[in-house]
Amino acid sequence: MRLYGGLALYGAGIGLQVESGLGNDPWDVFHQGLGMHTGVSIGTVIIGVGALVMLLWIPLKQKPGLGTISNVLFLGLFADAAIWLLPAPPHLAVSWAYTLSGVVAIALATVLYIGAGMGPGPRDGIMTGLVRLGLSVRLGRFLIEITVLAAGFLLGGTVGIGTLIFALAIGPLTQLFTRWFPLR
Repeated sequence: MRLYGGLALYGAGIGLQVESGLGNDPWDVFHQGLGMHTGVSIGTVIIGVGALVMLLWIPLKQKPGLGTISNVLFLGLFADAAIWLLPAPPHLAVSWAYTLSGVVAIALATVLYIGAGMGPGPRDGIMTGLVRLGLSVRLGRFLIEITVLAAGFLLGGTVGIGTLIFALAIGPLTQLFTRWFPLR
């Protein structure tokens, strides 16, 4: 339950950020950029990139689990569903609420599905691998996010104030939520 609830919440967080119009989180700037070049949805790109990112696990000695495979298969589907279901915000205040809610949802969702103990998602496996090497969650997550943001920007993905908020807040929020929902 914790695994799939976390994945659904993460997909909702992605949908909130995308629909806000204020800027995607860094991974989704990258996913959007790839989607623009391939003509497929963000969710489809999320699934494909998730499968490819697992190759980076080899040098980090990460091992996939049910959570890893579930992330690859379902996160993109949940994101596409959220984007399809969420109405476009009628005013700027709602856009801000979407952005802030999306960032908090993604941070909590990350801790929930990793904390289920069934294996991190492909992108978070990079983070947990870096943590095992001695980096803090905050620093590991920040370094990953800034790298994919730059790549996504170069691919033409949309960057905005929501992107900056995500990049600055995701590490501290994820670390905060680990106090309430410890990682296994």
